[in-house]
Amino acid sequence: MSDFFKRLTLKEDPSIYEDKDSHLVRVLTVKDFLALGVGTIVSTSIFTLPGVVAAEHTGPSVVFSFIGAAIVAGLVAFAYAEMAAAMPFAGSAYSWINVMFGEFFGWVAGWALLAEYFIALAFVGSGLSANFRGLLEPIGIHFPNAIANTFGSNGGVVDLVAVLVIAAVAWLISHGAGGAAKVENVLVILKVLAVLTFIVVGLTAIHVENYFPFIPKYRVNPDGTAFGGWQGIYAGVSMIFLSYIGFDSIAANSAEAKDPGKTMPRGILGSLLIAVVLFVAVALVLVGMFKYSSYANNAEPVGWALRHAGHPIIASVIQAIAVIGMFTALIGMMLAGSRLVYSFGRDGMLPSWLGKLNNKNLPNHALLVISIVAIVIGAFCPFAFLAQLISAGTLIAFMFVSLGIYPLRRREGKDIAMPDFKVPLYPVLPALGFIGSLIIFWGLDIEAKTYAGIWFAIGLVVYFGYGMHHSTLGKKADAEKKNK
Repeated sequence: MSDFFKRLTLKEDPSIYEDKDSHLVRVLTVKDFLALGVGTIVSTSIFTLPGVVAAEHTGPSVVFSFIGAAIVAGLVAFAYAEMAAAMPFAGSAYSWINVMFGEFFGWVAGWALLAEYFIALAFVGSGLSANFRGLLEPIGIHFPNAIANTFGSNGGVVDLVAVLVIAAVAWLISHGAGGAAKVENVLVILKVLAVLTFIVVGLTAIHVENYFPFIPKYRVNPDGTAFGGWQGIYAGVSMIFLSYIGFDSIAANSAEAKDPGKTMPRGILGSLLIAVVLFVAVALVLVGMFKYSSYANNAEPVGWALRHAGHPIIASVIQAIAVIGMFTALIGMMLAGSRLVYSFGRDGMLPSWLGKLNNKNLPNHALLVISIVAIVIGAFCPFAFLAQLISAGTLIAFMFVSLGIYPLRRREGKDIAMPDFKVPLYPVLPALGFIGSLIIFWGLDIEAKTYAGIWFAIGLVVYFGYGMHHSTLGKKADAEKKNK
């Protein structure tokens, strides 16, 4: 049993990762990482989530839910910043936990993030498709159900637009992270301008009475969830936290960062700060324009509020920019997801060809696989229930990273270089990051935890059936044992 545990906790030498990732081209700057982070975090959810959460759980106090979720995300982001500065490896949490706690725990963290990238890519592609078709309908362009919906859904066979946009983003990224980052930078500026336009125009339509009572009295919703009081705010935090997890997409690309010790912390913490300010501002304006109950079952609260406030043209422009802006989330998640799959192949945890670079030193084999999986899920499969996996799996990875700061500190300046950034108020903040992630995980509904359990059961089968026997770390350990 002791030998089995030792095998599970074999730790990779960080210098090995430095050597393996040295061929990736370091082209990304702070500006690029800010765009990647903001583009992934401030996705379509900023135009929908504030209204939905206010109507279902919090009322005007939705702003407290956004701030609460941001505090926990910030605590974890500090840990991510130190990890990325100390170990700028492809694969983010997977690679770090492999070094800190051992191969098995690294696999668990990486497998958790893989669910996030596969499913989130499919969801954004499907959401972009739905919004794009919605923009065309007023001018008389309608897609037949067969090519507008997923297989078996409302007469659908394949969501063609979702296929095309995911394939287009994959093609863009296949030419290098630098080129994709330039497109991302332009689209993020456009999206932020749209958000700021809504805030400025919405401020002219504020009705102060809509803010009272700011924290409605607690009651139980018909579906058993909480509304009002601190219970409603807590329910809102668990629902909102999913919006802030995009900073992992920055860390996953740290092997392609210029001067990662400085660029990674600035990119991670800076993008989260920008996102928090934008989310809180949109939430405050939205619930001030109309009574929060007006947004119940409303798929586009921002556009609805603008139209009913007498600004239909601005509403249409913002909706159009929101569709274009979805590409920013696709770029960020596909970049990060392909680098995670590459790191699995690099270490032999999945077939080694996934860890191969092409003649331009790009991990395009891994990019091809994640693109195909995302297309299959997003274009052919009715998958609404899988959304639960994203938040549950990512929170588990966040807990690992928060705890990983403690062994990291003991190794900094020894076999790991002393990073330019360190988590402040150590050892308190990493513990708070872990506890905060655990509390939010606990607040997820039973379906989320059940689907996460199924996903991790599949991950265990893959690890013990393939990864454990093919990993480069395990083969190295076996060779050393034979030579003794």
